[in-house]
Amino acid sequence: MEKIKGIIPPVITPLLDNEHIDYEGAARLLDRMIEGGVSALFLLGTTGESQSIAMHLRFEFVEFAAKHIAGRVPLLVAITETSMEDSLAMAAHAKKCGAVAVVSAPPYYFPGNQQELIGWYKTLADACPLPIFLYNMPSKVKSFLEVPTVVELSKHPNIIGLKDSSANLDYFREILKIFAGSDFACYMGPEELTGEMVMLGADGGVNGGANLYPEIFVEMYRAAASGDRSVFDAVQKRVMYLSDNLYHLDPTSDASFLRGVKTALEVKGICSGYVAWPYREYEGALRKKVESIVFDLDARGYR
Repeated sequence: MEKIKGIIPPVITPLLDNEHIDYEGAARLLDRMIEGGVSALFLLGTTGESQSIAMHLRFEFVEFAAKHIAGRVPLLVAITETSMEDSLAMAAHAKKCGAVAVVSAPPYYFPGNQQELIGWYKTLADACPLPIFLYNMPSKVKSFLEVPTVVELSKHPNIIGLKDSSANLDYFREILKIFAGSDFACYMGPEELTGEMVMLGADGGVNGGANLYPEIFVEMYRAAASGDRSVFDAVQKRVMYLSDNLYHLDPTSDASFLRGVKTALEVKGICSGYVAWPYREYEGALRKKVESIVFDLDARGYR
């Protein structure tokens, strides 16, 4: 598989309620990201609310998205489950639908030690019908994929890269140094850090804000990849504006980022803002704040 470089949005899952997907909104969302220049699309990650959505809806969404994308960009699908069997079942479905790879964070109930994680991933990779990207997301799954673990797992021919959402820059810089010039892909999750890491050699970013304004993130990546510091600095200000103003509106909620992005997408008329239980989209004064942020960015020429 050819290495993917650029912005890979972790696609939100548009919902009408906990039992129905907003397919019309999903079509608009997928189209605008592809038209915005993204390099691939990633379904059912943290931003896609995978663990809050029924398994049959996840299967349906992968099938719908794959048909709608129709090969315009590569498709990645998360297979982060607490059982090997469910992970492999989703991987098989993803392959059947046309995905090119899967993304796997560690099982998220009992945290595993490093040897347990190595055993898990090697067993998964032996049986998985698609190449695997490791997903380091310690804040959600309670396990950290340490550098020696990633190095060991990278030797497996079916493990082809890493998405890191730890926000540990020393860790990610070491990863970049080890895998510089190799076929092993390295992606940054936190969008505030993506551009700087691309300048250091990262292959791109898996940035949730690209659901909302894909062109901002694509422009950021291109400026960083080309070393155009002046353009990058200007675009980075817009990325930070989103982060500082939209993503942390409710500091009491760990789902604040998701609620902000989904509410903003609804304000823009792209798709439903419904968030799966137990979370809710913003209402009242917080919704008014989202509307103000969206109006400000739209006025700057972003659609």
